[in-house]
Amino acid sequence: MRVCIYIWAICLFAGTAVSGKDKSYEVFEMMTASSPSDSRSKEWKPGDGISLEVSGMEWMGDGRLAVCVRKGEVWLIDNALSDDREKIDYKLFASGLHEPLGLLKDGNELLVCQRSEVTRLQDNDGDGVADAYLTEADGWNVSGNYHAYAYGPERDGDGNLWVTLNLGMGSLANNSIGWRGWGGIIGKDGRFVPKSLGMRSPSGMGRNKEGDMFYSDQQGTWIPATPIYHLRPGVFYGNQESLGSLKLADAPFQMASIPKPNTPYPEALESSPEFVPPAVWLPYNKMGRSATDIQLIDQNGKFGPFDGQLLVGEFTNAAVSRVFLEVVGGEYQGACFPFLDGFAAAVVRLEFAPDGSLFVGMTNRGWSSLGNRSYGLSRVRFSGKTPFSIKEMKAKPDGFELVFTEEVDPATLESLEMISYTYEYSSRYGGDEMDTKNVAIEGSDISDDGKTVRLKLKGLRRYHVHELHATGVKSKSGSKLGSPFAYYTLNQIPEK
Repeated sequence: MRVCIYIWAICLFAGTAVSGKDKSYEVFEMMTASSPSDSRSKEWKPGDGISLEVSGMEWMGDGRLAVCVRKGEVWLIDNALSDDREKIDYKLFASGLHEPLGLLKDGNELLVCQRSEVTRLQDNDGDGVADAYLTEADGWNVSGNYHAYAYGPERDGDGNLWVTLNLGMGSLANNSIGWRGWGGIIGKDGRFVPKSLGMRSPSGMGRNKEGDMFYSDQQGTWIPATPIYHLRPGVFYGNQESLGSLKLADAPFQMASIPKPNTPYPEALESSPEFVPPAVWLPYNKMGRSATDIQLIDQNGKFGPFDGQLLVGEFTNAAVSRVFLEVVGGEYQGACFPFLDGFAAAVVRLEFAPDGSLFVGMTNRGWSSLGNRSYGLSRVRFSGKTPFSIKEMKAKPDGFELVFTEEVDPATLESLEMISYTYEYSSRYGGDEMDTKNVAIEGSDISDDGKTVRLKLKGLRRYHVHELHATGVKSKSGSKLGSPFAYYTLNQIPEK
């Protein structure tokens, strides 16, 4: 089935700047819902034909963009890079799937993650429509609970295919068996092989340039704010509702101790050897509320000066965050920065195109977001104008090193301020910042090129978020920072 998109069927806003007045990034809305709708309502249903409630994206070898949508379909988009919407063509490739939430190309075929399994889609007769739906992997508990999502698959640097499983929620949740709240890989026999636990709503995965995998979780029970974790075997991420599956015969490991609840996070982390901290906390409200997809920037400058960093989708704020990571003491940690906002709907999936532009897939269904449309697909392009930003924030034994994208006016550095705080580890839904203290800035040194600033601080604290306020900092040309806040999760203080 081919769909012709008419003007009355979509809402068009070409050339919208999503990064503010500097217009460093511009959005081209390929398709959004025709009008605002109450997609949070229990009675709301997607309409007939194509409703791009995007839940997965993948580029095919022939240049087409494959998109899966929540109502159970996969569409192939021809000419997705065209600026002429009349030349963009949508063809239905697969249907009848159970809320697919991820796509991955494998050769000329697609792997799609449904609630109950990972399915291989094949087009054996070459007519552009899937004619074989083959079970690639299964082996986890499936229920009718609204939140019993499955995400993936994503391939790490060693070739493993990862799947993460949402907890069920509410009075009808059944998380005691079947690997709910676990992450695992697809085994050679097509079975889910559990590897790590403690997840709540692990809705996004992505790997860094080194091939290590990361996942995002969402604030809620046992999760006080939004975290980004290094995804690997043999660790516990904090949500105790996933502990029931440790009783199963094929549990991959047992925990030496369960983290102590109702205690500050630093104390809880010390109470269990398997319990690991997030690589980065995205503080609640300040950086959003519900993180989603993770995408590596690896575009040789085509998407600005941030190659090697991660982008993270944000559902509630209809936004995209930026994350800088480094390894300290053998573990990942780093900083997050506000990056892009103002999208038409909740950002769920991110995918870079061959030309270096970023495709943003959106759907509001089930919750609300700052976007006023129920779904959409947008394309973000770098305008070529580098935004004045804190590019990197690196931990040092006595402070932090800030790397800017432009020369900094040294006189404005006196305006810098910093606080630090942690969270309580408890079963309650979300958590406030606690143990907040001012961090004294005792001095700063600036590099010869004017782009690197070394802050000397008093009072660094392990396992605490260090929040930098740079609202008064300007470049030598007089520009203000587009995002004057940075949040560094200091799990380890470097020795040198």
